[in-house]
Amino acid sequence: MQRTRTARRALIAATAATAATAAAVLTTAATAAPGTAPQATKDAQGAAKPTVVLVHGGFADASAIWNDVIKRLQRDGYPVIAPANPLRGLSSDAPYLAGLLKSIKGPLILAGHSYGGAVITNAAAGNPNVKALVYVAAFVPDEGEQLIGLLGKYPGSEIPDAINEVPFTGPDGTTGTDIYLKADKFRSAFAADLPRSVTDVMHATQRPAAATHLTDPTRAAAWRDIPSWGLVAAADKAIPPALQRWEYDRANTRGQIEVRGASHSVMVSHPGTVEKLIEAADRTTR
Repeated sequence: MQRTRTARRALIAATAATAATAAAVLTTAATAAPGTAPQATKDAQGAAKPTVVLVHGGFADASAIWNDVIKRLQRDGYPVIAPANPLRGLSSDAPYLAGLLKSIKGPLILAGHSYGGAVITNAAAGNPNVKALVYVAAFVPDEGEQLIGLLGKYPGSEIPDAINEVPFTGPDGTTGTDIYLKADKFRSAFAADLPRSVTDVMHATQRPAAATHLTDPTRAAAWRDIPSWGLVAAADKAIPPALQRWEYDRANTRGQIEVRGASHSVMVSHPGTVEKLIEAADRTTR
């Protein structure tokens, strides 16, 4: 519990300090268990299309955010898996996803949203079948970095003020803290470009993330070896757009697009744009 409170205080302090510095000087998701990958289809040249693996972040689940992207990709003949991200921290979530990836035959494209970007950054390392990484309003950490540090790099995140902490006890008796987004803060921080009727349901079904997801260090940076693409949600109040741009530039993304007016839930409000970026990554890496 003490470590969690310290992490949250550090997050709020880092965000506030960066803001001060700037002022002084800016379909239903398909879930799968290992061995249940969908049958690959072929493109016009007869090559098997890659399986697209869509990884969600905190405060959401696969069905809440990826449905419309899945429908579009499946319509274009792509096999798709949108697994449940456990949201217990990088030390366990990345190996969990890496195990699933090893069960899928053929080429893979990974797309990660928010914290899901950090998960794919770790899980894809050393997997020769992963041909592209697509970051959607995402964290793109380097080896040794913590997300709490990245989030404080630029001002503009509303997440620190929106957090509701809920303690839990693990099966082994150890304690920790889950973080949710408060009802009166959810829409503004997470999905401001969506109608309240939609965000009320998203809030009610949000999946909590263990606070350790902010402090677990990144063990590998797959973007150093795997071509990557990035989507900037230009009105994002969860991960500041300036941070997204900086991360994508650092990762030397082969393609980068910016969606004006888009919130952190850009894959819900602009699913066609996300789909096109994923398919562009496929075409470029054939």
